[in-house]
Amino acid sequence: MASIEADLEDLTARARIREAALRQFGELGFERATIRGIAETAGVSSGLVRHHFGSKEALREACDEFLVKTLRRVRDATFDDPMLTRANPVAMAQAAFGPYQPYLVRALVEGRAEPLFDEMVRAGEQWLAEADAERADPPFADRKARATVSTAMALAVTILHRHVSRSLGVDVASPEGAHLLATVILDLHSHPALSPETAAEMRAALERIRPA
Repeated sequence: MASIEADLEDLTARARIREAALRQFGELGFERATIRGIAETAGVSSGLVRHHFGSKEALREACDEFLVKTLRRVRDATFDDPMLTRANPVAMAQAAFGPYQPYLVRALVEGRAEPLFDEMVRAGEQWLAEADAERADPPFADRKARATVSTAMALAVTILHRHVSRSLGVDVASPEGAHLLATVILDLHSHPALSPETAAEMRAALERIRPA
C-alpha cells in the first residue's frame, strides 16, 4: 500500500479522504471501516469527510467511480496502442490497480463494486469483439455472457492471490511473479483445450441433456 500512504499531503483533502477510504475498506471491509477511522488515516476531521461525501456509502461509491475511471484509461490506452491490441484489458486493468487490489478483492467478495465489475465486463466485450473478428468458427455463446464469465475467471487470480502465489512459489504481484503469470496465461491461451470440432460435439451433448 506504499503509493496510497506516500505523499498524501500533496493531494487535495477530497483525494486524501478517498485514498484513505480505499485503504480502510480494503483492510477492514465496508462494515468495519468507520468515518472516524478514514478521517484519521486521511489526517482530516470526520466533519470534513461528511462535508465532501455525505455518508460512508457515498464515499464507497466515489471509490468505485475512481477505479472505474482508472480502468477506462487502461482500456483506452490498450485499444489505442497497436502493440497492445491482442492484450486482454481486464487482465491489464488488474495490474494497473496496483495498491488498490485489496479494496478490489474485499469489495468483490462482499458483493459490492458493481460498477467496477460491470465496467470490466464491458472492457471484456470490447476485447472479444476484436477476437471474434478473427475466429474461424462463430461463437455459440453471446458476447456479454462470455465477457462476464471471463471477467470472473480473470479476477480469480486477484481474489486468490495468496494461494496462487504460494502454489507458484512467487508473489504474483511482484515483477517476477507477474512475468510468470503472464507466461502461463499466454501458454494456456495459445493451446486451446478443445478443438472447434470437439467443442461442437460437446455442445450438442449439452443440448441433449438441457432441462426442458
